[in-house]
Amino acid sequence: MFKLHHGRAALAFILITACLDIVAMGLIIPVLPQLIEGFVGSNAQAGVWTGVFVALWAGMQFVASPVIGSLSDQYGRRPVILLSCAGLAIDYVLMAVAPNLWWLAVGRLIAGVTSSSFTTVYAYMADITEPEKRARAYGLIGAAFSGGFVLGPVLGGFIGELGPRAPFWTAAVMSGLAFLYGAFVLPESLAKDKRMKFSWARANPIGSLILLRRHADLTSLAVVTFLLHFSHHVFSTVFVLYAALRYGWGPWQVGLLLAMVGAMDMVVQAGLTGRIVDRLGDRRTMILGFMGGTVGLAMMGWAPTPWLFIAAMLPNALWGVAMPTLQSLMTRRVGEDEQGQLQGASMSVGSIAGVMSPLFFGWIYTLSAGPQAVIPHPGLAFFIAAGVMLIAILIARFGAREPQQSPAA
Repeated sequence: MFKLHHGRAALAFILITACLDIVAMGLIIPVLPQLIEGFVGSNAQAGVWTGVFVALWAGMQFVASPVIGSLSDQYGRRPVILLSCAGLAIDYVLMAVAPNLWWLAVGRLIAGVTSSSFTTVYAYMADITEPEKRARAYGLIGAAFSGGFVLGPVLGGFIGELGPRAPFWTAAVMSGLAFLYGAFVLPESLAKDKRMKFSWARANPIGSLILLRRHADLTSLAVVTFLLHFSHHVFSTVFVLYAALRYGWGPWQVGLLLAMVGAMDMVVQAGLTGRIVDRLGDRRTMILGFMGGTVGLAMMGWAPTPWLFIAAMLPNALWGVAMPTLQSLMTRRVGEDEQGQLQGASMSVGSIAGVMSPLFFGWIYTLSAGPQAVIPHPGLAFFIAAGVMLIAILIARFGAREPQQSPAA
């Protein structure tokens, strides 16, 4: 399965580092909206500002992801990943001491740049994995991310009871540990004879998207990527505020639910993705994941009780098989020397959705939540997200084919 010498050690590092990074990010999820609400003074207004903060983070990813992906194509994956871990550690310290909303906003901008190394993590996995095995390998990365979300929000919820800033300090320690671990363990995955010289024509956010226009199937898959990210950002924008308003949940309850979601994603991506792909193929597995996400999101918007909301997590967990198969379908359409550029372009597409979606869902939440709601149903954002996912199903069904073979580098 793994092409690189000592490939299993490299795989172990990537999975552990991905898990540590997501633990650090997950730590602040239950408390960031609470910290923002403390600055702005109301739950409904916090929805708008949380959307703005998520959009700032995604906007910087849009700018930085293709640059970082192209840099990793020239200089290798190792230095990019290590610099990102160190940068995240410093940034969490900056946000931990933020005295006002604007300082916190600067921290989110920096976090958007440093977390853009996720493109390099996927490129690293493409380096060490045979093309036909990448869906399974990306499922392992997704499982590592999910494992981080099992531990991170739980720790963040409980540590958040000490104060909304305490999880930021813990996140800084986690990112620092990822850097130290990688500095001693991580091997380079990209051979020098397979590297591509850095070019601003490929690395600028618009130029990197040209790669996605070379094949009609890549264009369709890029649209599906956009819709997947757009719908999924409903969680990062309104979930914590929605749960507090509708069900009266605090940080530790939100953390426990997010941990449950992460555990389910981990089981689905690590235990089911490979088996489903073997039976159905990448494309049909991706569509199955979208169908589960559509049902789950619609149930979340409707759920009148906490237990029904929790039950919606079951079908929603199937969306976990969509992303690794989507990534696999895209990587099999380009050569090995363009994997970093492809991941940068794909991340840019997700970042565009990450700018637009939080602003949109934050606005929708403000219109539908609180005593002054124009449309008095706080679950409206989840219904709209389900509709977006349904559109993704139609495009994936009719606009994306299973590739017959992978192109040579």
